[in-house]
Amino acid sequence: MIPMVNLKAQYAEIKDEIEQGIAETIANCSFILGPNVQGFEKEAAEYLGVKHAIGCASGTDALHLALQAEGITEGDEVITSAFTFIATAEAIKYVGATPVFVDIDDKTFNITAELIEKAITPKTKAIMPVHLFGQPADLTKIKALCDKHNLKLIEDCAQSFGARIDGKQTGSIGNASGYSFFPSKNLGAFGDGGLVVTNSDETAKMLKMLRNHGSDVRYYHDVIGYNSRLDDMQAVVLRAKLKRIDQYNQARRHAAHLYSELMADLPLQTPYEDGVGEHVYHQYTLLCDRRDEVIQALQDKQIGCAVYYPVPLHQQNVFKEECAGLSLPVTESVAANCFSLPICPSLEDETIKEIVAVIRSVLTK
Repeated sequence: MIPMVNLKAQYAEIKDEIEQGIAETIANCSFILGPNVQGFEKEAAEYLGVKHAIGCASGTDALHLALQAEGITEGDEVITSAFTFIATAEAIKYVGATPVFVDIDDKTFNITAELIEKAITPKTKAIMPVHLFGQPADLTKIKALCDKHNLKLIEDCAQSFGARIDGKQTGSIGNASGYSFFPSKNLGAFGDGGLVVTNSDETAKMLKMLRNHGSDVRYYHDVIGYNSRLDDMQAVVLRAKLKRIDQYNQARRHAAHLYSELMADLPLQTPYEDGVGEHVYHQYTLLCDRRDEVIQALQDKQIGCAVYYPVPLHQQNVFKEECAGLSLPVTESVAANCFSLPICPSLEDETIKEIVAVIRSVLTK
């Protein structure tokens, strides 16, 4: 069996450090917003090149809190992608705003400034680009568009921890940005976890209150908030992995480039790097009009593979009514033909060659 991501191998490398940290946390009974959360927030802010990093309970919460702290509310429109996990749109709905879905580039799978600008209305208050699969969106152009129209830029960095654009980290360019630490992410916890980052003191103050029941001083509450705190034991895991994130991402890039090299002559589209930013390959996602045949062959050999995402958000039952009549042809075509292969820091070259051999056996018949 070849899994999509080998968390066991990663754990084996950092087992002693994590177990010592968790044991110390238990001994100190420092479970809620304790020293490891504070330490991780400081270290993450330094790594990402931002003024503030605020831990929270999940990536979904990170996006929700970011939108709310930046004042996005009922009646507002937020332009985003329909080719993403539903949490992106859920967060917009949580604050009472309306997600406005635009089509994606057929190579990067990200929304573009040109497509975004056509969707701007007087109700538009924010743009939320998704750095999908670890490929940075073109934030230089999107940020310029936000500045031109006086819009908030909220980055969805759930899949792009460590990805850079012109030397800057994804997440460091927007008004506020959200990260996910779901276990399979490039920087993953041993459960749920999230992070919001910002360079605004005012936004950071609001975020800290929102994640902790609207409280800045214990038992004094200034706004209606949430119970969305990063767990101290998860912070132990994240601190250990953060030290190694560049190593992890470089290993993912090596694996991705080998895949692409070995499949260059096959009738499929391998991931595209546009040179705008550094892709960190949260997923290695291809397009193939014989997708189902390839997936079946991989599954027959017990090789992990998955479709991210089979149904775009505008076609999901929950959005069908409000998106009636909306056509996003590139999004729909990509969803119908995409599939992802195993990728993680410990994936060996020989395993990649084995996987490619199975794909080649299908596509060269």
